[in-house]
Order: sequence, then structure tokens, then C-alpha cells
Amino acid sequence: MPRCNVCHNACYLNDGDTGLCRARICDAGEIKCTNYGLVTSIALDPIEKKPLNLFFPGSNIVSVGSYGCNLRCPFCQNHEISYGFGQEYDMGYRYISPQDLADIAEQYKPHGNIGVAFTYNEPLVGYEYVIDASLQVHKKGMKTVLVSNGNVTKEIAEKVIPHIDAMNIDLKGFTDTYYTDFLKGNRQMVMDFIEMASEKCHVEVTTLIVPTHNDNPEEIAQIAEWIAGLNHGKGKESIALHVTRYFPRFHLTDIPAPTYEKMAELKAAASKYLDHVFVGN
Repeated sequence: MPRCNVCHNACYLNDGDTGLCRARICDAGEIKCTNYGLVTSIALDPIEKKPLNLFFPGSNIVSVGSYGCNLRCPFCQNHEISYGFGQEYDMGYRYISPQDLADIAEQYKPHGNIGVAFTYNEPLVGYEYVIDASLQVHKKGMKTVLVSNGNVTKEIAEKVIPHIDAMNIDLKGFTDTYYTDFLKGNRQMVMDFIEMASEKCHVEVTTLIVPTHNDNPEEIAQIAEWIAGLNHGKGKESIALHVTRYFPRFHLTDIPAPTYEKMAELKAAASKYLDHVFVGN
């Protein structure tokens, strides 16, 4: 029985079976992505919305997403395309080839566009399209951005990273229990991906704050201290941390959003180790 090699789920699939990400299928004994070029969302966004505050600040970027995700965050803001595509929700899509996506990006250069960001759902469950489209975008002399939860194997990371100019990667918490029980993810895999990516391209990290789950200042300080250790001799200056506010969504509606006072406290804790700490949402 073939086993998918993309992420921590490592799904064993019989012919016709779809993985937990709902974007990869076993077809004649081969694991393939089902969402190649199938775009559910496309927009021209400020680069800071990714969020990337230290990569071409003030510019715009064509942001594109498909469907599928390998986590199960109960507070997901894009759950229609992440988990529910083709099931609870009837979401439309259109096919955009890698070349057509690069052409769209070029058309929006007069509007301050610097390239393409793969975002909205988890892009790496369809990493083949990310690579192919990035090649075409780079031929136009434009930039590529990846917004990812970071749950990806070293094998796939090594294929993707050379084609990406900047990433924002989620490090959603700093305990294995939070990742495995709450998000159905793998913290160490995320940390390995952040470390690999930071050696090759511009990286910024996001931690979404969920009260009672990961809002302890000591945990945020631990995250910041670990990030500071990846700065490759640059001290506190290199990698930015975005500390963002959770809002009640999807299956998690009984916990209120963190207060501004709490976010200020967490920023102060992280700023002991990092120069660039941004509060978002």
C-alpha cells in the first residue's frame, strides 16, 4: 500500500483513497495531488497581510490558494477550503496554469505587485504546483512567497525551499501536547522546516495566541529564544516573530479573543530575545 511522503500524517492509501489533507489521492499505486492548479481564492494583498513585515514592505503580492490542509485546527478561519472542500461546502474553483499565474502576476506589476504568494489553504499539500508556478514566476523576474503551517517532511522541504524567496511559517505553540492533541500536527517537523528555510531564504514566524492554550509569557519567550538561536550570527535582528490574536471561529467558539493587554505582555516577553516582534489581528 503506497504511503504519502508529504507530511507528518504519512497516510497509507489504497487506490482511490484520499489522504487526511483531502488534496492527495492514490491513483494506480501512485500518490498524486488532486488540487493542482485549482484555485479557490486569488487576490492582490499587501505583503504585510501574509504577514511579512521585513520583505519588500509597502509592496503588494498576488495571493493564491487552493484547497486542503494537513492540520485540524479547531479555530481555522479558512475551514471551508482547508477541510470542507467538496463535502460540507460547495466551493467553486478555476484552473490557473503555472504560466497563466505568472502572467497574472506580471500584469499587476503596475499596481505594486512583486510576485506570487501561495497561501489561504496549506500550499504544501500541493507542493508540485508551488514548484512549477514558482519556476514561471521567477522567469518573469518576480518573487515567490510561501505561507505555511510547516508540517512537511524534509524530503519535500528540500524540493520546495530553493524555489521560494520568502516564507511566513506558523509555529503555533511550543509544546508537543498542543500540537498533537489540539492541532493534530508535529511541532518538531515545523521547527525543522523553519530551520531549513531560514538558511536559504527570508523567513518570518507567526504564533497565533489562543487563551488558556498557548498564552503563557514563558512559552512565548521560549519560542522567541529558539528563533533567536536561528539567526545565524545576526543576533536579535534577523527573524521576525508575529504574535497574532485568535478569534472564535469554526469549532472553537467558547474562548474569547485575547485582550490587547495580554498581547502587549506577550510582545514584551518575546522582545527580550528578538528585535522584531509584531502584534497582529
